[in-house]
Amino acid sequence: MQTLARVQSTEAARALVAELRAQHGAILFYQSHGCCAGSAPMCFAATELALGLGDRLLGRLDGAADGVPVYASLAQCDYLAGLAMTLDVAPGNTGSFGLEDGSGRHFVAHFRLWTDAERDRLAPIEAVRL
Repeated sequence: MQTLARVQSTEAARALVAELRAQHGAILFYQSHGCCAGSAPMCFAATELALGLGDRLLGRLDGAADGVPVYASLAQCDYLAGLAMTLDVAPGNTGSFGLEDGSGRHFVAHFRLWTDAERDRLAPIEAVRL
């Protein structure tokens, strides 16, 4: 049985990811954990963010082996483990530190609960390899 990717992306997100990869090379996402609307996927050049022992690889976009990695803290992963995440794009700048800032677009994450059938097929959340 094929595993189910924890992080999916929309066509708009895949297009913006392709633009950012062309401009910056390897990139990654870090799902921040703020209050209410403060939780957001932040896009960085792979060399811009130092990951630590408390971070986890939630998954890769669309489950592709060469997909962009999506990380989160251990506490955030505990929360996100029960939710399917879809990376999307919305209009407007957020003033964040993300690579997309200034493009007139920003990344957003949509969440839903996994179904019982999906839960059995989920890809594991992995510890970061330092």
